Amino acid sequence: MKKILIADDEQNMLWAIKRALKGKEYKIITASDGLEALEKFKTHEPDLVLLDFKMPQMDGMNVLKEIKNINSKIPVIMITAHGTMESAIEAMKIGALDYISKPFDIDELKIQIKKALEIGDMKEQIDFFKEEIRNITGKPIIGDSSHMKRVMQIVERVSKTNATVLIMGESGTGKELIASAVHYSSDRSDKPYITVNCGALPENLIESELFGHDKGSFTGAVSKKLGRFERANKGSIFLDEIGELSLSVQVKLLRVLQEKEIERVGGTETIDVDVRIIAATNKDLKKMVEDGTFREDLYYRLNVIPIQLPALRERKEDIKLLVEYFLEKYCKEMGRDSMDISTEAINIFSNYSFKGNIRELENIIERLVILSEGTLIDKNDLPREILYESSKEFQFKLPSNGINLEKIEKSFILQALKICDHNQTKAAKLLGVTRHTLIYRMEKYNIN
Repeated sequence: MKKILIADDEQNMLWAIKRALKGKEYKIITASDGLEALEKFKTHEPDLVLLDFKMPQMDGMNVLKEIKNINSKIPVIMITAHGTMESAIEAMKIGALDYISKPFDIDELKIQIKKALEIGDMKEQIDFFKEEIRNITGKPIIGDSSHMKRVMQIVERVSKTNATVLIMGESGTGKELIASAVHYSSDRSDKPYITVNCGALPENLIESELFGHDKGSFTGAVSKKLGRFERANKGSIFLDEIGELSLSVQVKLLRVLQEKEIERVGGTETIDVDVRIIAATNKDLKKMVEDGTFREDLYYRLNVIPIQLPALRERKEDIKLLVEYFLEKYCKEMGRDSMDISTEAINIFSNYSFKGNIRELENIIERLVILSEGTLIDKNDLPREILYESSKEFQFKLPSNGINLEKIEKSFILQALKICDHNQTKAAKLLGVTRHTLIYRMEKYNIN
């Protein structure tokens, strides 16, 4: 049974919410002021908090801050009156999951509560899974954004199967880390995990590297050599930059996927292999299929479970977490005292494009740890290229033939809703408008 803490100084409101939620599904705990709410939060450890802004002893905003300091994972829905929308947005920045305005429809509140509890459960499962991956691989997967939560959900589900996985994403987004997470959280975790960078191997050697060769099969083949597929037997093989494979090698790889067998270069013996294939690419394989540079049948064999990794610019809410992790990592490596970063510097990072993604961010933090004299990284410590990009103002050049402003506005609203998984509060924040303004414009453009 889920425990819900309701904190509101209006007794009628407490009674109404408690009565609406009464049943076998939830255990309700109530508090009529901020201090009582905080004490009951510590004592009862609820799964969800409904928190009013205006309360005696301690207001809702300060209670929210204390709750997030105690346990940042517990979802909090703020209860706000009309005219306090700015406070609601501020609460979202501190860590509130959502807000609801008085007077509210009780059915709407029930829906928000159900979604909030589901998000809380999902976050707990993902955090546990990420901790398991970190313990096994020694490498953490960092990110609480909706994009990364979706990725980790897929990884958790697919890891217990033998399905082929295709990881797609720009260079530097962490494809290798996700591939190792799939292997080391699978039933094959105690078996070999072989990685192959298909783009780094010369064309004349890649067949021999993947499938092995028999003695005398070509000049220099003085002895039999096991290929990477044989070495990965019973385990997994990670084929990075798979878009670099030639068509002739693609044919042989297709046979492995279809028949679960290989032949060494120069050999006649058929060798059975039980290998889970995890592939990755930063190329558009669909376009390569259209261009005739990648086999269509191989593409569909690989694309059983696709995992699309977001670019860093698409998960800006993770930048602060990543910066803090890399600061701690490189301070330890270099024997330096711990370092912090200013809010202004984080905001500049958040508006930077990071074409090299996480790899570029890591390199910048390593450089800052080496070169910074103090223990606080501020705006003036950041590289010139980041400061230059942040100083450029957003400009839109009006075409000479004009534009359709309503179409552009509708397009931006649809994009914001997609990025925020249709969470109206977050989409409104992204667009710089209030939730009510967003709802009005959604109705105007018939956006469901």
